[in-house]
Amino acid sequence: MKYAGVLVTLGAVLLVNLACGSKQDSRVEKELPKVAVSLVAQGTPEGGAWVAATLQSTRTAMLSTRMAAQVRRVLAQEGQRVAAGTLLISLSDEDLQSQLRAAETGLATVEAHHRRIQALQAQKAATPSELEQVQAQVAQAQAGVSALRANIAYTQIRAPFAGVVQSRKVTEGDFVGPGTPLLELVGEGEQELVATVSEEEARGLKSGAKVAFDSEGVQGEAQITGLAPGGDPTTHKGTLRAKVLQPKGLRQGSFARILVPGAKAAPGLSVPRSALVHRGELTGVFVAKDGHAELRWLSLGEGEGSFLPVRSGLKAGEQVIDHPGALQDGQPIEIRPAAAAPPKQQVGGSGGDFASEASRRSPSERATSGVAHGK
Repeated sequence: MKYAGVLVTLGAVLLVNLACGSKQDSRVEKELPKVAVSLVAQGTPEGGAWVAATLQSTRTAMLSTRMAAQVRRVLAQEGQRVAAGTLLISLSDEDLQSQLRAAETGLATVEAHHRRIQALQAQKAATPSELEQVQAQVAQAQAGVSALRANIAYTQIRAPFAGVVQSRKVTEGDFVGPGTPLLELVGEGEQELVATVSEEEARGLKSGAKVAFDSEGVQGEAQITGLAPGGDPTTHKGTLRAKVLQPKGLRQGSFARILVPGAKAAPGLSVPRSALVHRGELTGVFVAKDGHAELRWLSLGEGEGSFLPVRSGLKAGEQVIDHPGALQDGQPIEIRPAAAAPPKQQVGGSGGDFASEASRRSPSERATSGVAHGK
């Protein structure tokens, strides 16, 4: 009887703890903050398809040298802003400096001999051919000095224009040869979108035409500045370049997508990579349903670009939250009104890769656009 009483007591305590835990979980769930999300508009009135693109500066240079030398100093690091003419990398030039001193000495000697011949000719003591010969020697010595000074200048790598150091390829002590990449410099200011388009996608596009684009949640317009008439023999695609009109602080190298009018979107149901949530071996998305975020596990197929085909787990027309960040299953959400922007395509066409930056955004910015659509 004594043991029975103890068991009953323990059971009662366990039930009370479970009940309290359930109430605490309920309170925690209710205390989840409401997150504002925005959803892409359904469909595109003009039609078209998204094409993957990369945002880059119109001025980009991979700096190198024409000399074989050792890296003496590296004066610039990634992300550093530099002015035009700033010394970025210094290569060893001791041997060239020695050659220059010898050449300058030889030039001084030839110039002194030239002056003596001039004085002798003025006294009719030197022939015109002697004067012409020494003048040629002076010119030859001057050319040798100029060539050495030019070679020494190639050991001092300077910024050809103002910009930001994108990447550094060498460190102090490295031995480099002619054409070895040393540093990549990206100019600030004008930006352009670079994409590859198929013959069908390029149909109807022409230089000077304006196209809508989207990059990291920023929408805008770009003007086509170049469209290759032919295609790559392997991919059968050509290069499209479009200058960004009124850049809004977009990052160089960011993934973007261009809306190509008239192009047909790929059939089927797909979701953007930036909307995916990974939990171990499982992959899913958050769907906006009844004012809450609902975690939905998916079976995905193989794909390229920023969209992956959905095999199962999602229905056409369901609203997918993009850049979910720290969003939790069941968390209350508030759908933000769609901002005025260039027309968007339903998720389901070919698209450009998006680099998700949800981890660096506030909760109210962690979701941009995404709608599942099937054809």
